[in-house]
Amino acid sequence: MATDHVASLHHLTELLRDLGHSAPGPMGGFARLHQASQADGALPRATKELMALAIAIALHCEGCIAYHLNDALQAGATRSEVIETIGVAVMMSGGPGTVYGTEALAALQQLEDAGVGERPAGGD
Repeated sequence: MATDHVASLHHLTELLRDLGHSAPGPMGGFARLHQASQADGALPRATKELMALAIAIALHCEGCIAYHLNDALQAGATRSEVIETIGVAVMMSGGPGTVYGTEALAALQQLEDAGVGERPAGGD
C-alpha cells in the first residue's frame, strides 16, 4: 500500500507541534537551527532544501522526505531539480536509497496534486 505523503506531512506537523509544546527548549533550539541553516545565503533556500531532501532519502527518513520536499517546492524548486536530487541520493545510498527515492517521487506527485509547487510546461 502506498504512503499518503500529504496526510503524513499534516500528521507529522501536528505531532511536532505537540512535541514543541512538551519540550519547548530543545524543540525551540532545533527550530532556530533549522530556520537559520535553511535561510537564503550563499546558497538559496531551495538548494538547501534539495540538499536536505537528498540526505533524507539517503538516511531513509520518510517524514524528512515529506518535509524537505514540501519546503523545497515552497522555495521554488522545480520538478526537474527534485528528480535530479533523487538521482544524487540514489547514487550516494545504493539500493536502499533507490527504495526511498521512489517514496520521494510518490511524495512529489502527491504534493503537486495537492497544489504545492508549480509544474512547468512540458510536465517536468
